[in-house]
Amino acid sequence: MSIFKDKILLITGGTGSFGNAVLRRFLDSDIKEIRVFSRDEKKQDDMRHHLQNPKVKFYIGDVRDKRSVDGAMNGVDYVFHAAALKQVPSCEFFPTQAVRTNVLGTENVLDSAISHGVKNVVVLSTDKAAYPINAMGISKAMMEKVAIAKGRQLGAEGGTTICCTRYGNVMASRGSVIPLWVEQMKDGKSITVTDPNMTRFMMTLDDAVDLVIYAFQNGANGDLFVQKAPAATLDVLADALKGLYHTDTEVKVIGTRHGEKLYETLVTREEMAKAEDMGEYYRIPCDTRDLNYDKFFVEGNEEVSKIEDYHSHNTKRLDVEGMKQLLLKLDFIREDLNKGV
Repeated sequence: MSIFKDKILLITGGTGSFGNAVLRRFLDSDIKEIRVFSRDEKKQDDMRHHLQNPKVKFYIGDVRDKRSVDGAMNGVDYVFHAAALKQVPSCEFFPTQAVRTNVLGTENVLDSAISHGVKNVVVLSTDKAAYPINAMGISKAMMEKVAIAKGRQLGAEGGTTICCTRYGNVMASRGSVIPLWVEQMKDGKSITVTDPNMTRFMMTLDDAVDLVIYAFQNGANGDLFVQKAPAATLDVLADALKGLYHTDTEVKVIGTRHGEKLYETLVTREEMAKAEDMGEYYRIPCDTRDLNYDKFFVEGNEEVSKIEDYHSHNTKRLDVEGMKQLLLKLDFIREDLNKGV
């Protein structure tokens, strides 16, 4: 991590599962300081007591309040922006709150980063931003548009680089069903499944953090990086968990919740037409044309109609054994299973 030597990293939403994972990755590196910015003082206090690391500094604030963001941005070299409202049903009932945090809050972070001369900003997005049907996904899609537009304006010679990373379901993160199902099994309750045929991308937090590091090191202004991942049906996920915990818990189908999709798209068909395959990731560069379209000779792209989007129904599909192996990569699952030994 040589580019981070003696640098300062700011993590917005640093007390959340994803922000926490990024923090842990950098703790033992040669980075000078990690700033955790969030609105939850209780989580910050818990984290402070748990870490007891002088390298980590805590800032209470809200991305909706630009003054609080500015207070944390002085001297920062790198920003990982993970602060968000991301519970799908909650955002359906309070869509304006999703806009204020996910769209306007992101604009505050980016404007602050640019004015403070930050070197690189990575913005965290979600598969729900591709062909969005719910308020959370729509607000995250707008967040991507804001970040990419800012990156386009800064251009290749800009002092600040802004790019996005987009993920599918990060297993056992906040909002994941895995901790809920484990708790239900332990309490002797039925596992509540919305739709057994629903597919979701499955990736670990460690895999997801790898892409953040990659984006910091290789991103250009306006880039969108997407993590490739296998997928599984909720039925397979439930069977894999039951197998690991040696239980025959009943699976109860409760029906689709507000704003849920049958499958998630990670890269749209239109994005796939210009995506660069980087092996583990896709890189989708931004369209650098300006609004003077007459300057450009544009032909219709017939390829778009032939290309399929990259979604959780057509990616590599995990079976129960494959799902078990992936679950065993999670610290949460391994530690939990070891308790019962």
